[in-house]
Amino acid sequence: MERKLFTALQGDSAGQLNDSLSKQGFRRSQNVLYRPSCSDCAACLSARIDVSRFVATRSQRKTLNRNAHLRRRATSPWANEEQYDLFRRYLDSRHADGGMADMDIFEFAAMIEETPIRSRVIEYSERGSSDLTAVCLTDVLDDGLSMVYSFYEPGLQKQSLGTFMVLDHIAIAREAGLPYVYLGYWVPGSPKMGYKAGFSGLQVYRHGGWQDIGEPKEYKADMHPLSTDPIAEQVANISLPDSRSK
Repeated sequence: MERKLFTALQGDSAGQLNDSLSKQGFRRSQNVLYRPSCSDCAACLSARIDVSRFVATRSQRKTLNRNAHLRRRATSPWANEEQYDLFRRYLDSRHADGGMADMDIFEFAAMIEETPIRSRVIEYSERGSSDLTAVCLTDVLDDGLSMVYSFYEPGLQKQSLGTFMVLDHIAIAREAGLPYVYLGYWVPGSPKMGYKAGFSGLQVYRHGGWQDIGEPKEYKADMHPLSTDPIAEQVANISLPDSRSK
């Protein structure tokens, strides 16, 4: 059975809490931070790229070249109909059976706009055109960028837009002097998440700390009942920021 640790993200210390718990494998969804905590499985691993150790592969360089005609625009976290239309095309094509498949425009707006921290919507479109090609909701942390959710034109599969957005976020992080790009969760053996393992410098949060992923093909997901610490022990080991240091 799926189980998660979660906490509300609100108040004057929301940014500090998000920064601290993101370093401990948590992810943000609107005003909630969560981390998988299934009782009999630890397969979902938070993943991030160490920007200083990333070197683009030949395939990734080709992806950058294929998308050199796209321009990037960073905006405030406000939703609009064009974003939602692209989001719907993306879901209907790639995640029609997923948990977000029934999201209406109001729920989409909540996903984009309900953020108590520093967030941006990164839009990509062809130069000379206002039509959106890809979008990423991105949080700015004290040690990196967190790609909360991204979507793109599903008919442009050959452009590898998902990979391109990760590569572009690595470039943004380098420009800003931020050491990490957080990618969300990686599950060994999952076809939909496999592309994340193709980035050099990838780290996963496991057994209370970040570690290099090593060779992904040799990585085995923890799928036995003893792979997860008791919930009380997990909570006790979470480090919270000192609000007095604000």
